[in-house]
Amino acid sequence: MNATKSRSKTPLFAVLLVAVVFSNYLAYRLPAIPLPQDTRGMVIGSLVDLSIVAPLLILAMTRKKGFTLKRFVTFMVLGLVASRFIIPSTYFAPFAFIPYIAIGGEALFLLAELGLIFLLIKHIPSIFREMKLQQTSGLFAFPALVKQKVSGHPLVSMLAAESLMFYYAFASWKRKPELAENQFTLHQKTSLVAFYIMLIHAIAIETIGFHWWLHEKSVLLAIGLLVLNVYSIVYFLADIQAVRLNPVTVGEDRLYVSLGLGKRMEIPYQAIERIEWGTEAEAVSLKDKEVIDFIARDFEEGKAHCVIHFNVPLTATMLLGMEKPFRKAAIRLDEPITFRRLLEEKMA
Repeated sequence: MNATKSRSKTPLFAVLLVAVVFSNYLAYRLPAIPLPQDTRGMVIGSLVDLSIVAPLLILAMTRKKGFTLKRFVTFMVLGLVASRFIIPSTYFAPFAFIPYIAIGGEALFLLAELGLIFLLIKHIPSIFREMKLQQTSGLFAFPALVKQKVSGHPLVSMLAAESLMFYYAFASWKRKPELAENQFTLHQKTSLVAFYIMLIHAIAIETIGFHWWLHEKSVLLAIGLLVLNVYSIVYFLADIQAVRLNPVTVGEDRLYVSLGLGKRMEIPYQAIERIEWGTEAEAVSLKDKEVIDFIARDFEEGKAHCVIHFNVPLTATMLLGMEKPFRKAAIRLDEPITFRRLLEEKMA
């Protein structure tokens, strides 16, 4: 019900945003509206509307992405730049310096983010050295060390995720998947790898054939499509390796579960409220937004062998290092009986 109410408010915020922008535009141009001799107060009011009120309305419309200072400052700068075109230059002249100050502030944010990138590059060698000493797999250890040594900034998390992709795509093929007694695969009894290989072949054939035809129509579109297809192939290659080399691990105090590069989660045993197995697990809807599923999908829709309910929301890491909370995790394994026995022993 709350989600429905939130969606119903979005058009209202959009109407208010349009009203704020157009009312400020028309205030200076309609003959029926007399302007005061000293328009500075009116211009200041317009600047407040465009740099504070309008950004807040935009953030309210896109509240699912969350409120951050960086997003607010970005929209504020855009509002001040837009004010230069909405307010006639005759009245805006005394305040012409304001958009440049705002752009300068945004540039400082950009420089700070570039500084984080250089800091990440600087710490990469020490992160790799320390990662080899970790008991967990690189899929879990590398992002955690990046957050610890550099920052948890979304840009850094995205770069860490991309680094993992290139590592698994190009530098992991000499490694052989070896299962310990506390590790369990998700994909061996499915056609997931064959499905990915089929996708790679389809993309490669489409790239070769369609690229030359599109190149004659638009060079820019052809290059863009080529880059996108190459990236997709690299991602699928990396995802295959990430699935093969990162089985579900039943640790001493938590469960490490992942399905390729697209989703991973650490589940502390103390955060587990209950576990449903068999038919009870199959009855849980995987379309529930509170459920994250670790089910290797191919040509058929698989069903969960177990659904773990949490007593508090746990954060999962998704594509590009994005994080999202969940209340349940649905898992399908190649050896569910052995997995259940070991997990219950650890939790006892």
